[in-house]
Order: sequence, then C-alpha cells, then structure tokens
Amino acid sequence: MQKSNQKTVLKIATLVVMWGLAWSAIKIGLTDAPPVLYAAIRTLLGGLVLLPVAMRNTSALAFRQKWRIYLIASAFNVALFFGLQTIALYFLPSGLLAVLVYLQPILVGLFAPIWLGETMSVGKAIGLVLGFLGVASISIESLTGHTSLTGIVLGVVAAVSWALGTVYLKKVQGHVDLIWLVTVQFILGGLALTGVGSVMEHWSSIHWTLLLAASEGYTSVIGVSLSWILWLDLMRAGEISRLSAWIFFVPLLSVAVGVLFLHEAFTSSLVVGLVLVVFGIYLVNRTPSKPQTLRKRERSESNLSG
Repeated sequence: MQKSNQKTVLKIATLVVMWGLAWSAIKIGLTDAPPVLYAAIRTLLGGLVLLPVAMRNTSALAFRQKWRIYLIASAFNVALFFGLQTIALYFLPSGLLAVLVYLQPILVGLFAPIWLGETMSVGKAIGLVLGFLGVASISIESLTGHTSLTGIVLGVVAAVSWALGTVYLKKVQGHVDLIWLVTVQFILGGLALTGVGSVMEHWSSIHWTLLLAASEGYTSVIGVSLSWILWLDLMRAGEISRLSAWIFFVPLLSVAVGVLFLHEAFTSSLVVGLVLVVFGIYLVNRTPSKPQTLRKRERSESNLSG
C-alpha cells in the first residue's frame, strides 16, 4: 500500500474512533447535565476551539455577504442535529441512537439527486430500502415498550437534519471558506442551543463534576473541533466518497462500546437492524465498478495514446 493511501486509511480510522467513542462520552455526561445545555456547551466550546484556526484568514469570513449561509448551516448541522441527538440519548442507548443517526449517508443519497443533481443508481436505491428496513427492525421494540418511540423519532429527525445540512454544505462549499463555515456554525448553533436550554432547563441542575468536564472536553474538542478539521482535510483531498463508505463503522464501534462498558442491551432486532443499516449505507456509498467492456476500451485507448 502506498504511503499516501496508508495516511488516508489512518485518517479515516481516526475519525471513526473519534465519532464512535463520542456517543458513549455524551451518554456519560448526561448523568450530570440536562441534554440541551449539555449540547450547548459542547458545540459552543467546539466552535471557540476552532476560532483561532479560522482567525488566520479573517478576510475569508465575509459575514455580511454570507450570513444566510452561516445561519442555515448552523440551524441544520448544529442546533437541530446536535440538540435533537442529545435529547434522544435520554431515551435511547447510545449504540442504538448511533445506528439511527448514521442513516445520514442514506438520506444524503436520497437528497443529493434532488438538490445536487447526482444520479440514483440501482445500488443506491436498494441501499435506501435496506436502510429504512433497518430502522423498522430497530423500531419494533418501541411498539412493545422496550424502546422509546420518542427517542427513535428524535434520532431519525436528527439524521434528517444532518443529511440536509451535509447536502447544503456540499452545495455552498465553493462559495464560502469551509473552516469559517464550520467555526461559525458551531458558535451560532451553540448560542442558539444556549438560549433554548436556558428557557427549557435550569443551569442549577448541572453538576460540575470531573466526569462531566471530561465528557464535555472530549465531545467538544475531539468529537467536534478536531474531527471536523479531519473531515474537511479528507474532503479537500478528494476522499469524501471513500470516507462515506467507511463511516458506517461509527455505529458499529458505538454499539460495541455501549454493550461492553455501559451495559446496554444487545437484542436480536437491534442486530438485524444494524446489519441492514450498515449494508444499506455501504450500497449507497459504494462506487459501482465499470463494465468489463468499458475497462477494455479504456485500456486500449491508453495503449494507443502511449
């Protein structure tokens, strides 16, 4: 394997570990803080950590001209996505919620042809069906009272919000500096969540323990700031499709951590749903191989040109 490929695989594996461990860290932190205020602290701190990096190029901010872009990204990628997923963790095990939230690549596959003009292949269509069958399998337990239907709905809506935010990010990435976009969206989204949390919840209910500090520290600095820098680095290197194909390992890691260390249940319907969602995400994000005749033609043309 070439050194550049090894670096790419290492970056992708690091990103998967960062995001996979974040779910359990959030679950632990919620024992000492209400969900909206927890998400507010996490996202606002994450944006502030990125601010010195963005400040290296202050002229690229152009807030007066591009404030609508920053506002829309903040609403979908932070306020709705982080807010709803954190509330959902009050109702669901971290591994199960990770499976639901990582429907996002499947939903991106559905939204991209509508707003980005991408094609819908047979493989993508099958992947979408399998993904939603996986959600249905996971949701079966909610009908018997073992799993919260409210948590499942919040998790799915969070996935939809993230998918819409991702498609929007791809659509505007040529019109705005990505570092500034990520920084501002987390600061604005964090401020919005702070306002909502201050109305819905009470700051006095937060127990400022070392465990909460560790949870917030990991999920903001690593789960938000560093992981998004890594995500952008992979996007710039043209690795976004490959990254999407590997990202389904995040819910797998989250489920494993939840079962091993948080004593979360591992049921048969969750196994079935997990397999369907993971395989669906793979089909949506895989690059279809070229037909053999096309490969032969390309080799022939290459030989002629040589």
